[in-house]
Amino acid sequence: MSFFGASRNQTTATAEVKDLEVVDPPDDSISCIAFCSTADILAVASWNNEVRLYDVGSNGETRPKAMYKHDGPVLDICWSKDGSRLFSAGADKAVRAFDMSTGQNNQVAAHDAPVSCVRWIEAPSGGVIATGSWDKTVKYWDTKSSTPVASLDLPERCYVMDVVYPLLVVGTAERHILIVNLTQPTTIFKQMPSPLKWQTRAIACFPAANGFAVGSIEGRVAIQYIEDKDVALNFSFKCHRKDSTPPSKDNTLVFAVNAICFHQEHGTFTTAGSDGTISSWDKDSKIRLKSDIRQSWGPVVSTTYNHTGTIFAYAVAYDWSKGYTGMASGMMNKVFLHACKDEEVKKRPKVNATTK
Repeated sequence: MSFFGASRNQTTATAEVKDLEVVDPPDDSISCIAFCSTADILAVASWNNEVRLYDVGSNGETRPKAMYKHDGPVLDICWSKDGSRLFSAGADKAVRAFDMSTGQNNQVAAHDAPVSCVRWIEAPSGGVIATGSWDKTVKYWDTKSSTPVASLDLPERCYVMDVVYPLLVVGTAERHILIVNLTQPTTIFKQMPSPLKWQTRAIACFPAANGFAVGSIEGRVAIQYIEDKDVALNFSFKCHRKDSTPPSKDNTLVFAVNAICFHQEHGTFTTAGSDGTISSWDKDSKIRLKSDIRQSWGPVVSTTYNHTGTIFAYAVAYDWSKGYTGMASGMMNKVFLHACKDEEVKKRPKVNATTK
């Protein structure tokens, strides 16, 4: 049976297809994974300073394609819209671009502190990259010059960032959330404290660019719309929690939400946590579509869909949620490929929605 040729609606135990492991993963904690925007090529960034690329075949087999390095841990990656370049941001304060046609990489941006985020912006006037840093700035680059075309000051260090044009959302230290309309990229459209009480861990824009989801270290996700007229649609929910044993007065174990990923076609989304589980959700019907898509052997640190929305990739590695002392020898650093099923990605009709 073809791994990715299998029907999405196969649900019986005999029809389930086992998730496939990406060959030759990094030997240190994985920080981010991202599928190419035009082809089944997977990029994997790691704390060992490497960015690795893999070809993904029709049967789910993977083959190493390329590798390049930063001078420090790589914290984030993204692709250009046409898939011709991969951008990576590092703790070495640099952003590098890998050219798929030549196999060469070069530095295209820099900050005064580690660069935590990089995102491609496909604007009507042409593509640029936005970079967020612990130097408390977001900078915009056309990648042809060593000088940014524009800059935005932040109230604190940039932790997470996402873009769906014309929406840019930044989450910083001290729980600041900044919303930018990219038609005016140097102006903060709206600034707000996070709707969640604990440190921001993940942010993802809605595919329609009319809102975003934010996740925290306390096992909560908030759904936020941009326009004031939609404020009644905002809500938050608990996730990535489980009962401890034996039962006690406070018997709930709480885990960080490490990644939020929207399906581009259906607008549903997944959350992945330190508990090693992945769940899919329909924000419009306010229900969980699928619980425990994967019960892995460690924290799930990053997730991504391929360009057709048929493959879901997830990385398992130590997420540093327990600090340096929580890093045990022999911890897993692996990436898996999961064939998407209808019940995991398609919305449920609201009239039939039931709370799970």
